[in-house]
Amino acid sequence: MLKINTIAVLYALYVFIPTELMVNVYRIHRLTGWDFRTINSLTNIVLLAGIILGSIFFYMITARWLVPSKWNFITMLLWLPYFLLFVFIFAVLFPMTNGGDDPNPATGLILLGMLVLYPFYIFLINWMSMFTKNPENVTDQSK
Repeated sequence: MLKINTIAVLYALYVFIPTELMVNVYRIHRLTGWDFRTINSLTNIVLLAGIILGSIFFYMITARWLVPSKWNFITMLLWLPYFLLFVFIFAVLFPMTNGGDDPNPATGLILLGMLVLYPFYIFLINWMSMFTKNPENVTDQSK
């Protein structure tokens, strides 16, 4: 159960970081003085690299840590409370004090789509990792 919760926390962090980058574009601009094009380019690079490297990482860690079981699919729901906790902690530690830091309304639409599709992404990773033969997780079924 500890491994499933650890993976759920990692899933929550995996979606939390890009979410905060997209929501805090104006704050990053105000604090760093960078151009919006630069911030958006860096955010897109982080998002693309995160999708590629994160998918590989989650596939490997799920195949290695978790025994192929239907219980692994609980992570499709378990990431959400951790994500909400991270958002709450971030909002408490770094409150929006400047009205100009509010995100663009279209950002909410993008995030909504991202968060709705995210459980399907987790399902795909779990489903693919079930077919990986890992000597540590293979049980002897002849007994």
